[in-house]
Amino acid sequence: MPIKIPKDLPAYNSLREENVFVITDDRAEHQDIRPLKVGIVNLMPTTVDTETQLLRLLGNTPLQVDITFLRMGSHEPRNAPPGHLEKFYLNSEWILQEGIRFDGLIITGAPVETIPFEQVDYWEELAAVLDYSSAHVWSALHICWGAQAGLYRRYGIPKEPLAAKLFGIFPHGVNERHTTLFRGFDDEFLAPQSRHTASNRDAIASEAALTIESETEESGVFIATAREGREIYVTGHLEYDPLTLDREYRRDLAKGLPIAVPRNYYPGDDPSNAPVVRWRAHAHLFFSNWLNYVYQETPYDLEELASAYPTGS
Repeated sequence: MPIKIPKDLPAYNSLREENVFVITDDRAEHQDIRPLKVGIVNLMPTTVDTETQLLRLLGNTPLQVDITFLRMGSHEPRNAPPGHLEKFYLNSEWILQEGIRFDGLIITGAPVETIPFEQVDYWEELAAVLDYSSAHVWSALHICWGAQAGLYRRYGIPKEPLAAKLFGIFPHGVNERHTTLFRGFDDEFLAPQSRHTASNRDAIASEAALTIESETEESGVFIATAREGREIYVTGHLEYDPLTLDREYRRDLAKGLPIAVPRNYYPGDDPSNAPVVRWRAHAHLFFSNWLNYVYQETPYDLEELASAYPTGS
C-alpha cells in the first residue's frame, strides 16, 4: 500500500517516477483500511529535499501511511518555496491544542546543533511537541539534532562539540541484534553522518531507561531507544539521498567554511568522482522495520494510546 500525500506536493511526481507507491486523498478514501498516521516535524533547511527523502523510505512498505507535515509556528524557515509551508504544513500549536494522536512521529535534524538548546528560537515549541509525543504518539523517531533535543529534554543528556565535523559514511555495529528495528541487518552496516556535536555517550549509557542499540568507536552512539521502541534516537542520516553529502560539501566550500572531504563517500576520496551509495538497502530496511513495529503495536483506536502504554512506563 502507498503513502498518502497531496498530489501537488513537489515530492509526488519525483516519487512516482521512482516507482514509489503514492496515493491521493480521493483514492485513499475508497479503501477500507485504517492507515498508519505519521507526523513529520520537518526542521531541515532543505524542506522539499527532506520531504522527498523521508517519503521515499516511508513508501517502501505494504502498509498505507497517512502523512501529516508539521512546522514550528514560532519559526520562519528561509529556504522553503513561497507558500509551501502554508499549503502543506500544519502548525504544531494546532496539533497540541486539538490533542491529535499519531501512530508514529518523525522529528528531523536542524542546522542549530552548535546553539544551546534554550537559545534556539523555537525551543519552547519543540519542547512542547516532545512532551506531547510521550502520550499522544506510539513511537517517536528522532533524527540527528532532533535526537539530541529529545535526549536533552527527556533525560537532561547534554551535547558536546566534536573536535572536527563528523562527515561522511561510517560503519556501525549492532549491539541488540534481536530488536525489531534491526531485523535482517548485517553485523555491520553503513550510514551517513553530518554533525558537529554529539550527545554524551556516558550519560546515555548510565540512563537506565535508555538502551544503546548501535554504535561504533569512530562515530559514537548511532541509535538508542527507550520505552521498548516508543522513543528512538538516531544520530545520523539514513534518509540521505546519494548527493546530499555532496551538496553539503560544495555548499560549505562555496561559503569558504572549513570542511573536509566527506569520508568513505567519493571513490578514492576524490570529489571529482561520483559518490557510490552503500547505505540505501539498510535505510529502507530500518524504516520498514519501524513502520512494521508501529503497525503491530499501536492500538487500533488511537484514543486508547495513552492508556495502553502510559507515559514513563
